[in-house]
Amino acid sequence: MPQKILVTGASGFIAGHCILDLLEHGYQVRGTVRNPDKVPALRAMFAKYTDKADSIEFAQADLLSEDGWTEAAQGCDGLFHLASPVPLQQPKNHEEVIRPAVDGALNALKAANNSGIKRVVLTSSIAAVMFGHKEKHRTFSEADWTNVEATDVAYYKSKALAEKAAWDYVKDTDIQLSTVLPAFVLGPALESDYGTSLQLIVELLSGNYPMVPKIGFEAVDVRDIATLHRLAYEKPEAVGKRFIGANGWVMFKDVAKTLKGAYPNNKVSTFELPELLSNLLSYVVKDMEMVKGEGGKTKKADNSASLSLGWTPHTAEDAILAGAESLINLGVVKAK
Repeated sequence: MPQKILVTGASGFIAGHCILDLLEHGYQVRGTVRNPDKVPALRAMFAKYTDKADSIEFAQADLLSEDGWTEAAQGCDGLFHLASPVPLQQPKNHEEVIRPAVDGALNALKAANNSGIKRVVLTSSIAAVMFGHKEKHRTFSEADWTNVEATDVAYYKSKALAEKAAWDYVKDTDIQLSTVLPAFVLGPALESDYGTSLQLIVELLSGNYPMVPKIGFEAVDVRDIATLHRLAYEKPEAVGKRFIGANGWVMFKDVAKTLKGAYPNNKVSTFELPELLSNLLSYVVKDMEMVKGEGGKTKKADNSASLSLGWTPHTAEDAILAGAESLINLGVVKAK
């Protein structure tokens, strides 16, 4: 019998690709949703990309409630826990992001433990690694952790605290945990309700950025993050380890240049703001809160642990162009 994997937050950007990847590789899938009324539309969306959409099971579960989690996990062989809030704008009350991230991870792990699930892959983030440090130029690895006391971005705190809570919880269980830490996730959207990170491509292609900040980030293709989850699940050597999912440092300007080259008739600005102004805007503009004070910094990621699993990711340019093409095909943005 094929193994059945419980994928939490089934309507999410990464989760959707994880589900498709698992189905393609012979697994059965049960996905959790907060609102069961969304299941028909979600199944119809999956049916556009796989002939196995009817085989997907769905269960109701909420990050902030213990109800439904054990029932969702029963009969499953493994767990991919992806459900966690990713706000573009940071709330004044950080607990609005931290609590569902931490409680959701613990609810999922408790359900796995109660249901006899041994293998768990938890989606963390590069945000749990490289923030709250003083160095302006540095390469980070899985050995590093974000200093939650030195950052005021709620999302960064939530990912670090949730992952640490997960590692602490499994110490007293038989659960074999691995964590995947995606960088800035680009790549193809599956539906018009696209992931938060793809908003950058939408804004650039729409001509909404007359100038781009002098800020960079590690990028990765969502399809590769799905593959990395499966490899972390399948490989015995992955147990007890963290895996950074990143494949290339890019500047906002690099993203703009790539899009400008592919869609020359769109008004994509490649004019870069100075470092000082970039940092000033990051403290003033709501949509830039996730990159507060990051202007002029170079924070690269060591992805050697992931590559050791046989991971072969797309280039950052591939991820950018695949994301743009999907958004155009879905009618989210126009190619002029």
